[in-house]
Amino acid sequence: MFPLHRGRRLRTNESIRSLVRETSLSPADFMFPMFIAEGENYKVEIPSMPGIFRRSIDLTVEEVKEIFALGIRAVNIYVKVSENLKDNEGNEAWNPNGLMQNAIRAIKAACPEMIVMPDVALDPYSIYGHDGIIANGDVENDATNAALVKMAVSHAQAGADFVAPSDMMDGRVLRLREGLDADGFHNVGIMSYSAKYASAFYGPFRDALDSAPVDATEIPKDKKTYQMDYANRIEAIKEALWDVEEGADMVMVKPGIAYLDIVREVKNAVNVPVTVYHVSGEYAMIKAAAERGWLEHDKIMMEQLMCIKRAGASLISTYFAKEAAILLNK
Repeated sequence: MFPLHRGRRLRTNESIRSLVRETSLSPADFMFPMFIAEGENYKVEIPSMPGIFRRSIDLTVEEVKEIFALGIRAVNIYVKVSENLKDNEGNEAWNPNGLMQNAIRAIKAACPEMIVMPDVALDPYSIYGHDGIIANGDVENDATNAALVKMAVSHAQAGADFVAPSDMMDGRVLRLREGLDADGFHNVGIMSYSAKYASAFYGPFRDALDSAPVDATEIPKDKKTYQMDYANRIEAIKEALWDVEEGADMVMVKPGIAYLDIVREVKNAVNVPVTVYHVSGEYAMIKAAAERGWLEHDKIMMEQLMCIKRAGASLISTYFAKEAAILLNK
C-alpha cells in the first residue's frame, strides 16, 4: 500500500525498466512471409504493402540469406501462380516441379538451417480464389482435404520443415498428419492456422497473390463458410484444441493486433507453441499512417510486435520481421 509501495520506483530510468521488463523480443521471434513469382531476377513491390515484394526464386534465396544473417530463423512462403495453371481442383499445387516445390528446394539448398513453412491452401491455384474445391455451389470439405494432403506431401518431398495449412477445412490436420506419416515424413511438422478469422485485414495479401474470391453467382462470395466469425471467442479455443488433438505441432491465430484476446485465450488452452500472424492489413495501416506523419513508424512497429509477444505468441509471422530485426540488432 502507498506510501510503502510506489510503482514508479521500478520505472525510474531505462536501466531499471530493462531489469524488470517482463517481455522481450529477438529476431528469432519472427517468421518472415515471402511472396514468390515465376521468372529470374524479378522483383516487384506490392503497391498496398510498401517494402514488400514479389520475388523470383533466385532473388528470394538472396533475401533469405540476408534475413538469416539478421537472426530470423523461419520463413512462411507463398506463390503467385500463373493464370493458365489454375483450375478448380488445384492440380498444380502438388506438381513436383511447381513454383512452390522449386522454391523450397532452392531455399533449403542455399540456407539449410532456415526453417521453411510453405502455405498449404488451394486459393493461389484456384480459378475461383477459394481455399478449396468448389462443387454444388460450396467448398467441398473432404475432397479439399484429399487435395491438401497431396500438396503437403509434395512440400515435404521438396524439403519443407513444416507445412502450414491455412485453409480452415474441418479435419485437415488429421488428414495431413496421416498423409505425411504414410509417406515417411514423421518429422515434418504442422503449423496449423487454427483460429483464422474471416477478416477484412487480408486485402493487401490478396493483392499480392491475386487470390481473392471471384465474383460469380455459382460460388460463395466470401470465405465465411470456413473462416471464423470475428464475433466468436470460444470457437477459437475449440478449433485450436481440435487441431492439437489431430496432431498440430503449432497453432496460429490470425489476424494479430485486433485479436490479442484470442491469442491469450488460445495460449492458456493449448500445450503447443502459438504463432500469431501480424497480417498485411495491419502492416499497411502502419505504413500508410507513418507516410502521412501520423505515427512514428519504428516506435509503433516495435510496440505492436511487443504486444503480440506479451499476449502469448511464441512466434510472430510479420512483414516487419526484417525491419524489426535490424533495429533489434542495433
